[in-house]
Amino acid sequence: MPHFEARTSTAPGRIVVTLIGECDLAARDELTTVLASAVRGAPVVVVDVGGLRFLDSTGLHTLVTAHRAARADGRRLYAVNAAGAVATLLDITGVGDLLSPPADDSRLAG
Repeated sequence: MPHFEARTSTAPGRIVVTLIGECDLAARDELTTVLASAVRGAPVVVVDVGGLRFLDSTGLHTLVTAHRAARADGRRLYAVNAAGAVATLLDITGVGDLLSPPADDSRLAG
């Protein structure tokens, strides 16, 4: 069974969710729960995807859904530190641009 972990930490005005391992259908419920809680808990959620080795369409959909929920509540969700296949998937689908932090806020870059 693939390994997936979502760690949450807080910083002033934001929650950082660090994703590790393989994010696929098996991780959907955990990812959904963690992101929904983070979006409710802070005005800014930073999702660090640097520790992901794999991200499938289920994980991608969950990130976009959380982004939309955040926006609907006047909050923001950003993804940072994408690398390898995860960065490629985010770029190809356009989700990387959708979830990229503002260029003028280096605190969100990870």
